[in-house]
Amino acid sequence: MTRFFEIHTENPQARLISQAVACIRNGGLIVYPTDSGYALGCHIGDKKALDRIRRIRKLDKSHNFTLMCRDLSELAMFARVDNASFRLLKNHTPGPYTFILRASAEVPNRLQHPKKKTIGIRVPQHKIALALLESLGEPLMTTSLIMPDSNVTLSDPEEIQSVLDGKVDLIIDGGWVSEEPTTVIDLLEGYPEVKRYGAGRPEDFETL
Repeated sequence: MTRFFEIHTENPQARLISQAVACIRNGGLIVYPTDSGYALGCHIGDKKALDRIRRIRKLDKSHNFTLMCRDLSELAMFARVDNASFRLLKNHTPGPYTFILRASAEVPNRLQHPKKKTIGIRVPQHKIALALLESLGEPLMTTSLIMPDSNVTLSDPEEIQSVLDGKVDLIIDGGWVSEEPTTVIDLLEGYPEVKRYGAGRPEDFETL
């Protein structure tokens, strides 16, 4: 049975945030709002929850998963980044961008790209997502809620409930959000390369 929480977007209720974090820590799979559509999230160390995400989205082994971070202070533990790339990250976070970086040894192999050994890093600009991360105290393993055969994220909580009821443990209703997914920026070669055009201002990275 999937639980359904309505959480205030400007002042997230601490009691409901705590219950959502408890669900994550207990191996649960949640749906939560971000500044670029809804996302699926689970604990970074939970293989079973990750497998459920793969089944829902029909992802292959080459999919690049993302760690949703509360701020850049968590970056050094999970990714390798040079000074120039860090300055770029600092100038564009928080925001609707996913940055592809070399994964550190702290990132479980199952979350990394199998050949490139990369991980996505993202710092959201959404109060519910940030409240979850602050309460959790560590990054959240996440991926955009893009269903198979679609290229936009689900954005309507009622539609999400009808599609995923019984397939996830908790759906957080933060109201309607944009269906445009994050812009994905590859920083592996020391300069930004736009891999997916989405929310925000992807054109800013083409002039760097």
